[in-house]
Amino acid sequence: MRVEARGLTFEVRTGGPEDGEPVLLLHGFPQHAGEWDDVVPTLHAAGLRTYALDQRGYAPGARPAAVEAYRIPELVADAAAVLDALGVTRAHLVGHDWGAIVAWGLAAAHPERVRTLTAVSVPHPAAMGHALATDPRQKARSAYIALFRRPGKAETVLLALRATALRRMLSGVGDAARVARYADPMREPGALTAALNWYRAMSGADMKAVGPVDVPTTFVWSDRDIAIGRTAAEACAGHVTGDYRFVTLTGVTHWIPDEAPAPLAAAILARVGR
Repeated sequence: MRVEARGLTFEVRTGGPEDGEPVLLLHGFPQHAGEWDDVVPTLHAAGLRTYALDQRGYAPGARPAAVEAYRIPELVADAAAVLDALGVTRAHLVGHDWGAIVAWGLAAAHPERVRTLTAVSVPHPAAMGHALATDPRQKARSAYIALFRRPGKAETVLLALRATALRRMLSGVGDAARVARYADPMREPGALTAALNWYRAMSGADMKAVGPVDVPTTFVWSDRDIAIGRTAAEACAGHVTGDYRFVTLTGVTHWIPDEAPAPLAAAILARVGR
């Protein structure tokens, strides 16, 4: 379904019983709401109503040109406005990768809108800041961001030879068909630039502005994640004041919703209380 919010048109995939408790699902880079397709059937069977959002830059009708339009406060405001447009006062919140950063921001700034939080792969921004300041290995893991922040250069590298580099980056999601479902939309004019603008608009000030989270929270991390190391993952606990659980998936890469949908769904249901 299409949802009008903040002068933009977002795409939202809905499912589950209409009277079920709402769950807002926020995807990461360079994916889209389809990354939740293997997770939501379990949530629906448990009686939950899901709303998987194609976020700013990913939905063609929500693709502003200015880099500053992709700052974290704008992304958080989108999520809140979409909930408003859906008539949802409070939702269970689930976010992966960049979607996790948006989820942390929404839970910190608007706890009255969030029943529970399940953040996947990316910890609280302050935990990432701690790891980048103290762990040389995390600095090395995050070195790719410097390329992503270079306008034109990143697009050239990632899209060359029918997006070979982008497809290689996505190889952990599954077979060639699953890689293509994420890589192909990024080849559309302007799509990859809009997705990369999340990185280009990122600032230390915006990351530091995300405060502690006091809603019931689960952080799901995988020990083969090449982007997020254990220092950042374990530091996350220090930035949640509410009930907190840390779930580690062994032998799983960064692409948890695609690679391990069953244990992820179980972690979400355990947090939701189903």
